[in-house]
Amino acid sequence: MLVLGGSGLLGGELLSQARALHIDAIGTSTRSTGLTGGEHWRQLDLRDRQATIELVRATRAHVVINVAYRQSDWSSTADGAANAAIAAKSAGAHLVFVSSDAVFSGAESPYSERALPDPRTPYGAAKAAAETAVRAIAPACTIARTSLIISSNGSSVHERLAHAAARGDGHLFTDDVRCPVHVTDLAGALLELAHARRNGMHHLAGPEAMSRYDLGRLITLRDGLDPTRIQAAQRALLPMPGPLDVRLDSQATQRAIATRLRGASSFLTTSG
Repeated sequence: MLVLGGSGLLGGELLSQARALHIDAIGTSTRSTGLTGGEHWRQLDLRDRQATIELVRATRAHVVINVAYRQSDWSSTADGAANAAIAAKSAGAHLVFVSSDAVFSGAESPYSERALPDPRTPYGAAKAAAETAVRAIAPACTIARTSLIISSNGSSVHERLAHAAARGDGHLFTDDVRCPVHVTDLAGALLELAHARRNGMHHLAGPEAMSRYDLGRLITLRDGLDPTRIQAAQRALLPMPGPLDVRLDSQATQRAIATRLRGASSFLTTSG
């Protein structure tokens, strides 16, 4: 298994779970330093198509999972996804591409897996373009859209934002609603989909819709911080608010897999 973007939160969890299952898993990163594991890491810039093709062939991966992205870089997110699809198809590997709820505007929430993208942000547009390219290049691929990814140790983006808000640095929106998912649940579901070679579109988000403000309060309570210090704000009041209520309906995929996708109220208030 080759995990593109293996040095990130989700990529790292995928590699950890895969190796626990005795899967020979290799991760990639754009960085040349700070990689541990020797032969289990490769440096790769997905924007380099030929290098991506050569690496997938050299590793002889049966499965390629692409979790790599850069929110502010169209080339990495969209072109990189197309390059990964070309590389996987040329090597005969099954591709799993991880997309985002950012492909939706929020106008038709909740969104089923049959919903068509209508992005309102550059990042959402890049992910939507990536989905289109990946499906055209590798029709048998697995595409999985997800939402806010939360960890158990404060390492995710939203956990860091919640911690900062509890220290009086910043605020969290009460009208910005998503379906948070725990990174261990998400990684387990992705590995299950990859193992079954389940093609098509899949939604992998938590079953509980929650505002970023309420999510931040749960995070700070779990981590022993004072949630009353978090300042509430409304995203709708911004000049360009972007998507507000974006809920992914993951029921169809949840019925098809054994991995349970827990809601934030569950995984943030229990030791698991």
